Amino acid sequence: MENKTVGILGCGWFGLPFAKALLQSGYKVKGSTTNADKLRALEELGIVPYQINLNGTGELPAAFFKVDVLFVNVPPRAKSEDVSTYPEKLKAVVQAAEGKVKQVVFISSTGIFEDGNFEVDENTTPQPDTEAGKALLAAEEVFRENNKFVTTIIRFAGLIGPSRNLGKFFAGRNEVPNGKAPVNLIALQDCIGICLQLLKTKAFGGIYHAVMPQHPTRNEFYTALCEASGMEKPIFKEELLSSKKINSVNVADKLAYTFEVGDWFEWMKTASL
Repeated sequence: MENKTVGILGCGWFGLPFAKALLQSGYKVKGSTTNADKLRALEELGIVPYQINLNGTGELPAAFFKVDVLFVNVPPRAKSEDVSTYPEKLKAVVQAAEGKVKQVVFISSTGIFEDGNFEVDENTTPQPDTEAGKALLAAEEVFRENNKFVTTIIRFAGLIGPSRNLGKFFAGRNEVPNGKAPVNLIALQDCIGICLQLLKTKAFGGIYHAVMPQHPTRNEFYTALCEASGMEKPIFKEELLSSKKINSVNVADKLAYTFEVGDWFEWMKTASL
């Protein structure tokens, strides 16, 4: 197996299950956490643990970056001061990775796109109009501008899965706006599946939109999700305000990936949320 050692900067909601899947597939895994209390738990799983905090002032541990493929999975926090400094923090990651790793995979977000009631895919140039979107675009460019390694960008759509039941944000609400807008989501198992497929195919260097091809409306999706979860149904306004539909051509064409979640409404019936 080539690309035997994988580093995951950020073993959180996605990173930790991804690390477990990598171990099960025979990879060696180095993983980071900001919390010293979690180091032992990572080690017990078979992950080589590192404490890395990008808010700190010390040098990043060189040994962590000596891997075949590095996944950078540290999304910006919602606080405005964190968003504004996000690209700068990632420059330290780029500098630490130079000369140690050949393949870097940056986990970005489809939130990089502005709303405009249009459809976009990997060939569409983002023109973000929010501070978070602008920070994401700047962060992507931090990696892509570096010629010491090959950068792959995976933009996750809205995340849903264990401990992330998005229905709770809508349950019991009335007059919820934008009911006709399409949802752009991806389940945890497909986040993991797409990243594993990238390693398997070695189709590095491109941009991938990790988003389920099925796009029900907000009304259809969240009403059904609340029902399936035993929550009070929301009532949406039957209107289409600002929105976007995120498509992917590269996940199918370049990775030949088949989504594990084939139908959202069937998935809801048995999902562990």
